[in-house]
Amino acid sequence: MQEFWAWWQNLPLNIDPVIFEIGSFRLHYYGLMYLAAFGLTYFLAAYRIKSEPRWKDFTKNDLQELLTVMIIGLIVGARLGYVIIYNLSYFLKNPIEIFLPFQFKDGFEFTGIAGMSYHGGLAGTILCAIWYLKKHKKNIRNIADLLIPCIPAGYTFGRLGNFINGELWGRVTSLPIGMYFPGAGASLRHPSQLYEAFGEGIFLFAVLWPVRNKIKTPGVMLGLYLIGYGMIRFMVEYLREPDSHIGFVFLSFSMGQILCGLMITAGLALILAYKRLASVHP
Repeated sequence: MQEFWAWWQNLPLNIDPVIFEIGSFRLHYYGLMYLAAFGLTYFLAAYRIKSEPRWKDFTKNDLQELLTVMIIGLIVGARLGYVIIYNLSYFLKNPIEIFLPFQFKDGFEFTGIAGMSYHGGLAGTILCAIWYLKKHKKNIRNIADLLIPCIPAGYTFGRLGNFINGELWGRVTSLPIGMYFPGAGASLRHPSQLYEAFGEGIFLFAVLWPVRNKIKTPGVMLGLYLIGYGMIRFMVEYLREPDSHIGFVFLSFSMGQILCGLMITAGLALILAYKRLASVHP
């Protein structure tokens, strides 16, 4: 058993996050995890379009166009969210690094786009989806019901990408489940990326997918997602190391917990609003 725990605890130190590199260019597994997440979301949504009569007016071509727009919104929103929420002072001094994958602090270095915010990505994704659906005169709440049950499964890959990258590790622990992460010092830390992969990905998918056709009020699925993700992430944040340059924002709450609290509130408000709307216009 000791051999297993030794292997487990040192696993992050033995993972190379780079698939290959040419000169200063490096291809990371993290990028492939994003592709897997998008691919799985598309596959599940396409399956629903094919097998569920409710979506007969929404084609696979519509889905491809919508997901392309959403991916752009996610990437731009996630980056801007990180810049504005987590490190605004630095990027005000180095604005060229916001979208260029280079760092000029100590000469010229290819770094990739380092720093993405989930909550910024969520906002960007929703705004771009609303823009596309309004432009093409599609029912926003119905399409949300189509996509929302499919999305959490992709988070599993995203969080595994964080784990392979050796980033967003957890707080110090004395439990044997802890791991040593590159750059995190000599203490065991919670593998919070794996907790999130299970909670935000596998568990939330297992909750939302079975009820995808049982929720009759259009749009409520989005509210359930916001509440579910917000609660899971809020709890995991107690085991995740806060950003070193921010720390705790209010009392013992991290920035992630503050934003998740807003998510939960928004989810409750959406459900109440849509339920009320359905009672007025059944």
